[in-house]
Amino acid sequence: MKVAVIVPAAGLGTRMGRSSAEKTGTSRKQFMLLEGSPIMLHTVRKFAASGRVEKIVVAVRAEDLEWVGEMLVREFPKSLVCVVEGGNSRQQSVANALAALDPDTDLVAVHDAVRPFIDSATIHKVLDEAAETGAAIVGVVPVDTVKQVSRSTGRARVRATLPRDRLVLAQTPQVFRYDLLVRAFQSARDDGFVGTDEASLVERLDVDVNVVLGNDRNIKITKPGDMDLARLLFQEQAAGEVRS
Repeated sequence: MKVAVIVPAAGLGTRMGRSSAEKTGTSRKQFMLLEGSPIMLHTVRKFAASGRVEKIVVAVRAEDLEWVGEMLVREFPKSLVCVVEGGNSRQQSVANALAALDPDTDLVAVHDAVRPFIDSATIHKVLDEAAETGAAIVGVVPVDTVKQVSRSTGRARVRATLPRDRLVLAQTPQVFRYDLLVRAFQSARDDGFVGTDEASLVERLDVDVNVVLGNDRNIKITKPGDMDLARLLFQEQAAGEVRS
């Protein structure tokens, strides 16, 4: 089965703010250094090491194409990893990367560039689930009570408490049959629909999307405080690799 991975990495990192830019030289979280390497590179390494991925497409901004391409070629074979120009939104970046894939691709996994702690067991589980059902995502059950609110006159008022056993927080990878994902993006384009993740596009086709339970270590690095946690997780990860 031919598996490809899309890593959208064209974001501007607005949530990191000025203080992070001053400390790290960039506010774009995907390129912040984690133990000497850009976060995005740590992420690509996880899929390159999985043994099941034949192609990894990284979508970046036009001004980053050259240096990111050179960085990836230094570490990975050209046949495995390539870069394409992303868009002004995640959806456009993934669409551009999807267009770069061979039509004989069987499964496409989309993974956030800033989730470098995805583990191989979860990668294999979600790939297996998508291979069987056509659509699968990684998710975790929320530990906090979730309230539905309405907002008016500057106040948020609780309208309902949502049962946690019927909720998951969506993570990535999100994996789909190639033909299904292409059809979902085309439908979204035709209708002018913009989703928050790839699953939301597939759901519009009335297709069941299955959930593989992930874990809390698969964090998405989006805020300045997340970098402290990322460094701790990296140290624990490195220690575990040494012990094994």
